[in-house]
Amino acid sequence: MYFKQFYLNCLAHASYLIGSHGEAIVVDPQRDVDRYIKEAEANNLKIKFVIETHLHADFVSGHLELAKRTGAQVVIGARAKATYPHIAVGDNDEVRVGSVRIKIIETPGHTPESISLLINDEEDEDSPSKILTGDTLFVGDVGRPDLVGADGYTAEAMATMLYLSLHDKLLPLDDSTEVYPAHGAGSLCGRNISKENSSTIGKERATNYALREMPEGEFVTMMTGNMPEIPRYFPYDRQVNRTGAKPLDELPSPPALTPSQVRQLINDEDYVPLDVRDADAFGQGYIPRSINVGLRGQFATWAGILIAHEKRLIIIANDEREVREAAMRLARVGLETIAGYLAGGVEAWRASGFEFESLPQVSVEDLSELLNRNADSIHSTPPQIIDVRRPTEYIGGHVPHAVNLSLAKLENEVANLDASLPSYVICAGGYRSSAAASVLARYGFHNLHNVTGGTSGWIEAGYETE
Repeated sequence: MYFKQFYLNCLAHASYLIGSHGEAIVVDPQRDVDRYIKEAEANNLKIKFVIETHLHADFVSGHLELAKRTGAQVVIGARAKATYPHIAVGDNDEVRVGSVRIKIIETPGHTPESISLLINDEEDEDSPSKILTGDTLFVGDVGRPDLVGADGYTAEAMATMLYLSLHDKLLPLDDSTEVYPAHGAGSLCGRNISKENSSTIGKERATNYALREMPEGEFVTMMTGNMPEIPRYFPYDRQVNRTGAKPLDELPSPPALTPSQVRQLINDEDYVPLDVRDADAFGQGYIPRSINVGLRGQFATWAGILIAHEKRLIIIANDEREVREAAMRLARVGLETIAGYLAGGVEAWRASGFEFESLPQVSVEDLSELLNRNADSIHSTPPQIIDVRRPTEYIGGHVPHAVNLSLAKLENEVANLDASLPSYVICAGGYRSSAAASVLARYGFHNLHNVTGGTSGWIEAGYETE
């Protein structure tokens, strides 16, 4: 059996190619599918099936394009109610490629249609089985149950299904069964996913907090409490995956826009300038109303969280290579409406003499000195420190007096902040805080500062935390 995991760091997403005797399946493909086709060709494999473990909410899948380009059939759980041609499967159905048998196990809970794939090579019976668990079971975590409210399911009902799937379907498997999930650390489809990309049933039984012995009711309460915000693009992507996305080659290339054209568009609420440079470059000067989501981080995820899919994007980048990369990664989460990109980047804007804004970058040492000076003076106005990490990160240790408004919720809760105060925005290292500061600037905050090094740097420097 040929078995390969493909891991896409930007989306913390794992997909798989499994082959035998010239035939192969691809499981949970990303939207740009060239990598699977090239890998299959290099190993003399013909892709026969494309299997989706569920309707993904956090990215747009390439299942239809891959099927179209290879002649493969799409396989998905019957409960998905997919509207494209497919093979609908349920418990104990099987798919075969060469000597490899793929048994379908229905494991609802993350979504109603979720399936897991139990894989065995009949020519290698001494090797342990593999289970591809989709978003049902992760390494160190399980799938969140609150993403399908639009389909009429409560989080409590889905958590009950998840409990039964884990205890009745997956945990009875042999401890040696290798576990391969669809996501790793950083994915918003779970809460505490490990950095490891694979595990075993035995290891998860012993170490996964969600698999410890507990009554069903306790599990449901645990899994439905303190859930992270559902990113705005999740329901949209789930529906796109139910009907199937356009092939990437049908999406137009972003046209070049002059500074004058961009200046005419940036005050229109339908347009969003998206600056994909890193935080330091953005801080030195940016176009008014730009949102900063750097290409070097979890770009697609945060762009999808911060920008509604119907907005028309204007990409601000260092060069055309970055424009192309940004457009591809945006398409992976369903952000396809790109009005164009600023030809010549910010230097062309600057040369045109148009208004420019900056975001001062301050170190943790600068912030500490400021707080100490403020504490020594009865006349100083205390700065507003805004920690935009997730609540679980904030609770683990933060700068004294910092208020927590996670980046995912920031736009909805900006009214809880005082735009007149000097504001210092902080995250773990400076990436999310730069994005958050750019959002706040669009809401009238002018005295903004991005804390480089973030809370990690603050703690490493030995400063006091709460």
